[in-house]
Amino acid sequence: MIKIGNVEIQNNIVLSPMAGVSDSPYRQLCREMGSGFAYTEFVSTDGISHHSKKSIDLFRFQEMERPISFQVFGNNLEIITEACRIIEDLGPDIIDLNMGCSVAKVSHRGSGAGLLRKPEYVGKIIESMTKTVKVPITAKIRIGWDHDSLNYREIVHVLQEAGAQAISVHGRTKSMAYTGFADWNIISEIKSFAKVPIFGNGDIHSYAQAKERIKTSGVDGVLIGRSAIGNPWIFANVDKSTLTFPEVRAMIFRHLDLMTNFYGEQLGLVLFRKHVAKYLKNYFGVSELRHKLVTTPSLEDFVGYLNSFNPDHFRMETEEDKEVLNCETYATV
Repeated sequence: MIKIGNVEIQNNIVLSPMAGVSDSPYRQLCREMGSGFAYTEFVSTDGISHHSKKSIDLFRFQEMERPISFQVFGNNLEIITEACRIIEDLGPDIIDLNMGCSVAKVSHRGSGAGLLRKPEYVGKIIESMTKTVKVPITAKIRIGWDHDSLNYREIVHVLQEAGAQAISVHGRTKSMAYTGFADWNIISEIKSFAKVPIFGNGDIHSYAQAKERIKTSGVDGVLIGRSAIGNPWIFANVDKSTLTFPEVRAMIFRHLDLMTNFYGEQLGLVLFRKHVAKYLKNYFGVSELRHKLVTTPSLEDFVGYLNSFNPDHFRMETEEDKEVLNCETYATV
């Protein structure tokens, strides 16, 4: 068990916060499968401070998702503080400051990973947050802006001294975005001197790999991001490649039902398209089915396409399949 302030975390493998992915329906699925707690998508403190309904709605959650961490991003101390005051009334267990987003429109404006360039100011922000709300404050960081400015030691010390109760570390720099490989040696180093729980993040593709990272790096837990999209089974130590089509279809229907109940039928179906594409990724013989599912505006047709698909045509894509596809692609150029 891990404790973040007074919040107890039972499982140490957790769904990472991802914009457009880790909404309430998907968080519910992943919690059911074993994810240790739930992060909301990151939400702009500017929007919160203006009481934007669109922003506030991103914090909607179900009780079964607890412990729930509200993640926010911004670059202004007063606005971030006011936003925390507003959202505390919505009932989060934890509030997390995003210091890892590498997207230019966020980081180049001083938010997300842009905060890594202002360690002293970050300390003031965290200190203000901790004094304003009663719930634990945490932060999610990268190891630096680029490899010429790896200031993770300073950032971690500043966060701890300011009152952060846990820190999640993505082992890439801002400039790397999602290229190259996460540096788990640095994540391990951070854990070696940190005084608060450390969660590692980056390039974890299976439950077994997550457990191995925890063991070798010493971190308290890990966050799984991209490898969990369309694969909630990862939190239950189930290899997706071993699943039958009826098993995958049952999860698709379960997720779709959560989406349409949460967003309404029309919007829920549209938003689900990116998820169903991931559920069917790396399977051979489903390209026509996938195309139908991500283009139909009809929920009835969506269900019909899935129910009428012949499971005998369903299997994981092999290296031989990929070679044949490459040959066919080059032949048409």
